[in-house]
This record gives sequence, structure tokens and C-alpha cells, in this order.
Amino acid sequence: MKTLFALLFTTLTAAADPATDLAARLNSLQQDGTSFIRVKMEIQQTTLQVQIKQRRIPGATEVVYQILWPKERAGEAVLLRKTANQAASGALFMPPGTVTKLDSSRMKEPLFGSALCYADILENFFAWEHHAIVGTEMLDRASCQILESKPGKGDRSIYASVRTWVDTRRLVPLRVEKYFASGKLARRIETTRVVTNDGHATPANLTVHDAARNSSTDIDGSNIKRGVVFDDATFTAEGLRQTAAPRAKAD
Repeated sequence: MKTLFALLFTTLTAAADPATDLAARLNSLQQDGTSFIRVKMEIQQTTLQVQIKQRRIPGATEVVYQILWPKERAGEAVLLRKTANQAASGALFMPPGTVTKLDSSRMKEPLFGSALCYADILENFFAWEHHAIVGTEMLDRASCQILESKPGKGDRSIYASVRTWVDTRRLVPLRVEKYFASGKLARRIETTRVVTNDGHATPANLTVHDAARNSSTDIDGSNIKRGVVFDDATFTAEGLRQTAAPRAKAD
């Protein structure tokens, strides 16, 4: 009886933990099925028009980024894939026909020369094992809780911890700071504009700062379509050659 009571008490306590609950709510928003996004990326005085095809479900993430413009870089693409308890992998496509495999050792490399790295595209730190509320702060006139997330034994990451300033009223991250094991800041991501999409507040404009390279990237990604239909071939090395938009989901 004592063991059963202890088990029930532990379960109830964990369920009531505000940090775990907040992370779980944010995690549920990350697992949004399929989506198609058009973004503009400002990288060191260079502008890229990029389309994103992604399929995110519990335990698995597949993402394709493809450059549409400027003309001299059109067709460059990257595929990234990660499943639960497995190392990240992917492929890089350079027109007219060069495909290079990406393994977990290359996840620190920058995406198209931006302040984002491949790991930033894949990782969902809200699904990590350890979470704690470490403070509160006002950002852009919004009251935020600061959620610190750390990976558990089964979580593979290039980062040792991530802090997220969460606007708890709209349930949207307004700032994210990612740290290496040394304790040094790796990246800071600021939300500069929030839009409402499918009834949920969604970051639309971001500024990403890479502390190590002292570089920044501005991202405008408010054009989002959810629930689109992808062929399985979309998330393959061969699919990187295809830039056609996905079909809308049938009613």
C-alpha cells in the first residue's frame, strides 16, 4: 500500500508541475502534422525566398527547405530528418544534381549561410525530459515565464539547455536562448511579430543571432498553410529536386 501511495503521489505531483505542464502545452503545438511555409530570409545583406515543407508528428520530424530566389541559388535544398532516440540525418542538394548526405556530426552547420543551424530546424526542446520555471520577465508588454529545458538521457542535442520566454496568455515564445555545455550562449531567437493562425498565436517574424559568428538573420514567415498533403517522396533525396507546392488537404 505504501508503494502504491508513493506512486500515486509522484504521478499527481508531476502532473501538477507548472514547468512540465507549460512544456507539454507548447510541445503539443509543435506536433502540427503537415505544413507549407513561404519565408523571406535576410542574411548578411542577402535576401533569400525559401519554401518549407514539413511533417511533424510525435516522435518524428521531416523538413525540407528549398531556395526559390535569387535565380543563381534557386533549387538549393536541404532535407532534415529525426525520429525518437535516433540521431539526426539528412541530405543537401546543389543543382544541377549534387546530393550530399548529412549525418549527426553536421547538425551544427549553418542553414544556407544563415544564423540558424540544421539542429535548430529539427529539435523540439519542449519534448525534452527536464523543465523548470526559472523566472518571469516583461517582454514587449507581455508577461512571460522563463522556461528552462534540458535534455534527458534519451534526448540527443548539440545544446545543453534552452531558455524560453513564454507569453503565457497567448502561449507563444517571445524569446529563445540556446546554450552549449560550456555555458556560453549559442543562439538567441527573438519574436518580432505575432499573428493568429488557425486560432493560435504564431511567431511570424523572427530575428536569429548566432553568438559564435556574431551574425544575425531576419525571417518573415507569415505565409503558412497547414494540413497539406505530401507524397512520401517529398522527404527523400530525390524529392529535393521537386519544388512544386503541395496539394491542399481534401475535405
